[in-house]
Amino acid sequence: MKAGSNLEKVLAAGHFAVTAECGPPQGADRKVIERKAGYLKGYVDAVNVTDNQTSIVRMSSLASCVLLSQLGLEPTMQMTTRDRNRIALQSDIFGACALGIKNLLCLTGDHQRFGNHPTAKNVFDVDSIQFLQIVKTMRDEGKTAAGTDIEGRPALFIGAAANPFADPFEFRVLRLAKKVAAGADFIQTQCIFNVQKFAKWMEMVRDRGLHERTHILAGVTPLKSVGMARYMKESVAGMDVPDEIINRMRVAGKDKAREEGINICVETIEQLRQIEGVHGIHLMAIEWEEIVPTIVQRAGLYPRPQL
Repeated sequence: MKAGSNLEKVLAAGHFAVTAECGPPQGADRKVIERKAGYLKGYVDAVNVTDNQTSIVRMSSLASCVLLSQLGLEPTMQMTTRDRNRIALQSDIFGACALGIKNLLCLTGDHQRFGNHPTAKNVFDVDSIQFLQIVKTMRDEGKTAAGTDIEGRPALFIGAAANPFADPFEFRVLRLAKKVAAGADFIQTQCIFNVQKFAKWMEMVRDRGLHERTHILAGVTPLKSVGMARYMKESVAGMDVPDEIINRMRVAGKDKAREEGINICVETIEQLRQIEGVHGIHLMAIEWEEIVPTIVQRAGLYPRPQL
C-alpha cells in the first residue's frame, strides 16, 4: 500500500471502484458540503473535491476535504497548478497529509479566462505531468522538488485525469503513458458518452500495458436536459456527445429528460464494465449529487465493499 486509502484498498482487492465528485460552494457555507456528503455517504469509495473548477472561486478543496473527513467520507483532494507555484503546491500537500488526506488528483486546471475572474494572473509554474513527478518524488524519495529532505513523507495515492476524446485522438494514449510514467496510481477520465470511441482508446491502452500499471476509472455524467447535451457537444472542449444521445434526450422531452439522462448513464456504466482494463467509474453529477445513490444502485454497484 502506498497510502492505505480506502480507494487504494478497493482497487487493490480487484473491486470495481466507484468515486463521485463534490463541488464546493461559492462561499463559506459548510452546510452545502454537509448536504452533499449526506447524498454520497455509503454509495462511493471516495469523493473528489474540485479545486475552483472552471476557474470559478469556491471554498478551497483542502478545507472541503477536511469537512468530508469529519463527516465520515474519504476525500480525494484535487489540486491544480493554475493557481499555485511549486512552493505552494508542496506546502499544501504537507498540510493536507497532516490533516489525514490520502488521495490526491493532480491537474493543470482550466485557464482563468473561462471563469469569473478572467483577468486574474495565472501561475502554471508546472504542468500536471511535472506535478505528478514532484508528488511521487516527495512520497517515494522523501525529497522536495528542490532536492531537500522531507520531515515526514506524504503518503498519497496519486491520481491524474485523462481525456480519451481530444484531438489528435492517437496522441491521447501517449499523454496517458507520460502520466503513468510520472507516477499516476489511478486515472479518472473525461465524461464518456461515446463508448465505442472510448473502447478504441482502451484498446490502445491495453496494447501498451498501461491498464496493468495504473487503475483507470471511467468518467460518467447524467444529463439533465437536451440543452445540456448540446452544450457539452458544442461548447466543451474535448467532449464527444454522439447525435444518438442528443436525440434520445430530445425525444424524452422536458418532463422526462432527467429520467432519460439517468437511463443513459446507467446503460453507459453497464457497457464500461464490460471493457477490459476499466477498474471503476467516476461519477460527475455536476450539482446533482443527490442522484448518485440512484445511479449506483441501478448500476448494481451497491453496497460498496467494506475493507
